[in-house]
Amino acid sequence: MSPECKALPEVSRIASAAGALAITSVLLLAVGLGFPPPADAETTARSTTAPQAARVVIATAPQAAKAATVEAAGVIGTAPAPALADAASVTRGRYLVSISGCNDCHTAGYSETGGRVAQSDWLLGQPVGFRGPWGVSYPANLRLTVQSVTEAEWLKFARVERLPPMPWFALRDMNDDDLRSMYRFIRSLGAKGERMPAPLAPNANVGTPYIQFTPQNLPAVSQAAPVAKQGGRG
Repeated sequence: MSPECKALPEVSRIASAAGALAITSVLLLAVGLGFPPPADAETTARSTTAPQAARVVIATAPQAAKAATVEAAGVIGTAPAPALADAASVTRGRYLVSISGCNDCHTAGYSETGGRVAQSDWLLGQPVGFRGPWGVSYPANLRLTVQSVTEAEWLKFARVERLPPMPWFALRDMNDDDLRSMYRFIRSLGAKGERMPAPLAPNANVGTPYIQFTPQNLPAVSQAAPVAKQGGRG
């Protein structure tokens, strides 16, 4: 057999392989899986730097999280919990002052008007005294009183025994939180007015208006000995 004849089968095999490759390429291109086009210089640069960018993002993520945490803490810090707690305490203090009768004596005109006195005029005291066996006592200007003591000092000051008609025992029996609330509310009103007169001793000359704070026109007390009960087991 001539060399030319021997080469024919080999050529056929190469031709078959080339045809199969061509068909495969066409099919791959048809379904979108063909070989990608040659990458230009810009694409190659992006591919090269992408892993580095990913590493940078990963590396800085904890720092960003930390920064976000600090920023969040700063936002929260603009409205700290103690401030909110103080606001609630002041509100409760107003309530306690209103229901405890503080304004009845310490706010001029409060009882006479059924409580229709502007809050800005609360607790300024009155120069009208209460006269009784103890002498004459005056309702103090509580707005000035709380400005002169700390909150801790107030807890002790508020529980000290006072002259009538001050119901000091009501404050004595209050818990610390309620007393603090009263202090914070009164202090929030700010200093205003003048100090009231100091108490006077019994039988002292009184130069201010006063209310006689002792019972009048009492029935006579019988001096007769009680009559013993007759019989029975009582």
